[in-house]
Amino acid sequence: MSVRHSGTTAGSGIIVEPSQSPDIEHNDAGHPADTIQRSPRSRRNALFVILAVIVVIAAVWWFAGREPTKGGGSSGRGRPATTVGVAKVTRADVPLTLSAIGTVQPVVAATVRAQIAGVLQSIRFTEGQAVTKGQLLAQVDPRPSQQALLQAQGTLAKDQALLNSARVDLVRYQTLLGQDSIARQQVDTQAALVKQYAGTLAADRAAVNAAALNVGYTRVIAPVSGRAGLRQADVGNYVTPGDATGIVIITVDSPIDVSFAIPQSDLAKVQMAARAGGGLAATALDQNGQTVIAQGRFLTLDNVVDTTTGTVKGKARFDNGAGTLFPNQFVNVRLLIGMANQAIVVPVSAVRHGPNGDFVFTLVQGNVARLVKVTSGASDGARTVVTAGLNGNETVITDGADKIDDGSKVVLAGAQHGAGAHGGKGRGGGGKRAHGTAP
Repeated sequence: MSVRHSGTTAGSGIIVEPSQSPDIEHNDAGHPADTIQRSPRSRRNALFVILAVIVVIAAVWWFAGREPTKGGGSSGRGRPATTVGVAKVTRADVPLTLSAIGTVQPVVAATVRAQIAGVLQSIRFTEGQAVTKGQLLAQVDPRPSQQALLQAQGTLAKDQALLNSARVDLVRYQTLLGQDSIARQQVDTQAALVKQYAGTLAADRAAVNAAALNVGYTRVIAPVSGRAGLRQADVGNYVTPGDATGIVIITVDSPIDVSFAIPQSDLAKVQMAARAGGGLAATALDQNGQTVIAQGRFLTLDNVVDTTTGTVKGKARFDNGAGTLFPNQFVNVRLLIGMANQAIVVPVSAVRHGPNGDFVFTLVQGNVARLVKVTSGASDGARTVVTAGLNGNETVITDGADKIDDGSKVVLAGAQHGAGAHGGKGRGGGGKRAHGTAP
């Protein structure tokens, strides 16, 4: 529109006339056309509005298609149910065992050392050989000891002659004293000399025995029967009784002991079972706790509690005739301390652990998982005793429990499903899920 002034009009003096702008297209009637060019900001605002509407519609469609489950379960009409494995709760006699980590210890581990200093002349054993008590293992140079023995024997012979001479003189002096031909003081002095020589002779005999013993010590013999280890000294080495490593270590490996430690809280159980008579059966297993290595009996407990660890040391003895237990080997020890008769048991994988204690998921009607708090007891590695929470006729979930909650619907492993088992025609499509049935 344009406004202009006219001086010819006497009334208002203003005449309003339509005017066409050169920048706007008009139609035949003189009005602007509908094809108006919009600014980029207007187009962006319109796009944002459209996207927001799409998001709201998608959210409404998603939540409208969900099927709420009883108890807040995560499986709904728009989501597939979790596939789980199940097992029946049973009753069985379960051995009550106490497990610990043990170390194999030989009954005797003797470090054989030379008992006299000298040069090692020969080695008379083979590494790893089974030796018997008294067997010659090594020979130390005996010549210095033999010379010392000869010297002691010479001293003994000299002092023996002096004693014999003193005794003859004493007899002569006593005869003269009886004839009143000698003073009594001289007789008493001779008697004292005889006793002095007798004492010297006793010391000489001891020296001879010590020298003979040293000669015997040059022969290094086995103190016990067992298995010889690796050689710790070689021929030509100068060996002494103070050597830390010695010449060889002999271990007695049949029978053999296993040392272990149990918590002081289990001390009363072990003592009670041990007093019941018959001894406690002990089983040695490998480091993985899967393979049985040997069977034996519980031997004894230590007489004090280790205050630093709160444990008590114990020992079990094994025959080890086959040599399956090796000294210083780490093993798992299992003590049989009793038997739970007709106890309620479930697979170990069925018991879950949470901040409020142990629990299991049971399968109820409609293939719904139900959380049940339980009190777990002893376990034999495959089964766990449940002392409270179950009555013995339930079905528990063993696999897939990590993905479910209390009240979640589940599908049994191996069950046949139709197309609806995965959501029917899609999310919110109204399809019904097919569920298996409890065994």
